[in-house]
Amino acid sequence: QVQLVESGGGLVQPGGSLRLSCAASESIFNFNAMGWYRQAPGKQRELVALINVGGSTSYADSVKGRFTISRDNAQNTVNLQTNSLKSEDPGVYYCYSRLLRREWWGQGTQVTVSS
Repeated sequence: QVQLVESGGGLVQPGGSLRLSCAASESIFNFNAMGWYRQAPGKQRELVALINVGGSTSYADSVKGRFTISRDNAQNTVNLQTNSLKSEDPGVYYCYSRLLRREWWGQGTQVTVSS
């Protein structure tokens, strides 16, 4: 069972930045994909960003140009740099990983955007 632990969430003003980090309990070198999802109150969980084993990335349209996902296979971490945060970005951000048909989720980290 892979454990994923997120960190880096918090309260930030509109236009601010946060760097979210997800640490895996084992090597992610061969993981097919890792990424971040978010869930706002009353809404479904949605994809924010994914990065595959080859380093290719994909983003939700709403965060393109503002968020950057990266993975560090040596440190077994995946990070999400969030810039220019907007009022529509808050929610619980969950780390996700997939190896073949197996998937794992972290417990989530809260991101709040407020002035």
